[in-house]
Amino acid sequence: MDTDTNWTSHRLARTISAAGEAIYSWDIVSGDLDWSDGAAQALGMIDHDLPDVAAELNKRIAPDDLPARAIALSALFDNGEAYSCEFKIRRSDGGFEWVEEQGSVEPGQNGKPAQFNGLMRVVTPWKRREFDLEQMAYFDRLTGHLNRARLQETLDEVLAKCRDDGSSAAYLMVNIDRLSMLNDDYGFDIADSVIVDVGKRIEDCTGVDDIIGRAGGNQFGLILPGATEVELRKVAEQILSGTRQREVTTEAGPLAVSLSLGGTLMPKDATTSREIMGRTEEALSKAKQRGRDRFVLHRTSANRDATRRKSLATGDAVMRAMKDGRLTFAVQPIIDSVTGETQLYECLLRMLNEKGELIPAGLFIPVVEKLGLIRRLDVHTLEMALLEMEQVDHVNLAVNISGMTATDPSSLDRLLSLVHIHSGVADRLIFEITETVAMMDYEETARFANKLRDLGCRIALDDFGAGYTSYRHLKALSVDIVKIDGQFVQDLPSNKENQLFVQTLLDLAEGFNAEVVGECVETEAEAQALRDRGVKYLQGYHFGAPTLERPWDTSGLQAVQAEQTD
Repeated sequence: MDTDTNWTSHRLARTISAAGEAIYSWDIVSGDLDWSDGAAQALGMIDHDLPDVAAELNKRIAPDDLPARAIALSALFDNGEAYSCEFKIRRSDGGFEWVEEQGSVEPGQNGKPAQFNGLMRVVTPWKRREFDLEQMAYFDRLTGHLNRARLQETLDEVLAKCRDDGSSAAYLMVNIDRLSMLNDDYGFDIADSVIVDVGKRIEDCTGVDDIIGRAGGNQFGLILPGATEVELRKVAEQILSGTRQREVTTEAGPLAVSLSLGGTLMPKDATTSREIMGRTEEALSKAKQRGRDRFVLHRTSANRDATRRKSLATGDAVMRAMKDGRLTFAVQPIIDSVTGETQLYECLLRMLNEKGELIPAGLFIPVVEKLGLIRRLDVHTLEMALLEMEQVDHVNLAVNISGMTATDPSSLDRLLSLVHIHSGVADRLIFEITETVAMMDYEETARFANKLRDLGCRIALDDFGAGYTSYRHLKALSVDIVKIDGQFVQDLPSNKENQLFVQTLLDLAEGFNAEVVGECVETEAEAQALRDRGVKYLQGYHFGAPTLERPWDTSGLQAVQAEQTD
């Protein structure tokens, strides 16, 4: 019987050890430890390293974990509270294992704790998994810096400290200029190496308390706790100077990189993380507009603040409308100039307020663009159009894309993903980009257009003639459709200057094989003048106003109540 009991106990001990667990008893009075068979192996030790007294065990526990374990044991001894504690214990090879310890005490004859019975379970794999999940949740995989969500949370924490102790801080955005061109010319691996290198250079210019995050595909955010305007400018100039003086070393050879920087002081110029990021993006946009390779500091004014508060309220209303499903689009037909048949529809975004009243895009789109929310709105609009096209297999839709989206690599990736998911309708989808936006950064816009055209989509250049497009730029953009700006269509039959200008635009479009749409056609005379000049498509109130109705759901195009124009 004793032999069977010993054999069973031995087998149980081996099973416990194999499961990464060790059982032990601790004589609290003498300090002696008695371990189960296989305990050393379970804890990553050789047998003679297994502690035989409590003092030796404490030496194997990581010093930074000892105080928490001592407090938990005291609570168990004094009050009988449930005991569970996690800490690191040193293996024989010098590394550490995470263990979870649980246990209970037995009182002696005097009623005081005399013996502790404990179980240590190795939880290193779970701790590593927790660490990996934390890294995914809070850190950017490529650079190791905070991701955008955690960066914004940290901004709120720094702001709270500023309010509590009356201190100051600053936020700096660093943009890698024309990163998408590096993607196209050298590949993503080289572009990624540039991102990592720039992140390290920013680190070299910061102090121990400064916090770096990746705010976007080609952008970093830098929080400078306690910084003044002078200190913010000093850091910005160090970052710019370092990049100017030394090229980035890559596998493709040394590459010259330029940066654009925008900054905001807080809480002086902003009181929420959203305000800080929005105002800093404004400053960054000004740095780009002024030629890049420079720093611009955001400046506040009383009038601007009042306008901003109104803008923020509008932005909140738009985000609520998106969440509540109150964003929709009106559609306006674009017809064949010869047959009069509708060939496609332009989607014009509209919003219903909480009372169900229609809000034209012109009252909220400019505000949303200033707040930096337009990318989300563009994606939402595209999702609505794609779902509509999947339900109706013959309709062609054109959606408008903002300049911020057309020149942002991360936004392009999201649009490409959406089109991939709905690839069956790509050949019926047209993306409209205004000429003015396209010329602000035509290299980025050309990349945007080419990527979408590769998926089968078409690209239309809206408001053609309103900007200063050269033939070289148009050729680089590779657009499929150009839409003559409405100002040249008005009074076309009698206005000689408009006639000359329209003919010039038509000749230019013909040079790169683009189809032409005449916009804002309000009379039959204007329509006929465009037909006579070979314009293929016509759009305007003469053929149909924007409507919330879906004409393809009825038998033919019906006259419906006109909505306000875009």
